[in-house]
Amino acid sequence: MLTRISIDGMSCTHCVRAVFTALTPVEGIISADVSIGAATIEHDGRVTLEHVRQAIAVAGYTVSGGADDRRSLPVI
Repeated sequence: MLTRISIDGMSCTHCVRAVFTALTPVEGIISADVSIGAATIEHDGRVTLEHVRQAIAVAGYTVSGGADDRRSLPVI
């Protein structure tokens, strides 16, 4: 499952590193692609947007928007 979020307050590579480091210990996250102002997080489905918000808040940033891309299997 993928979650895409917008992050306020990021302006440099240090910010990117801080957000990536904050997401690392969240159980269920498989990978995170973090750039200035945004992140795409691949996870196993147990991670909620609230988990992500809390982790990023610890790093000092705010999630301003997010959307889940729930992959579904085709119905036969």
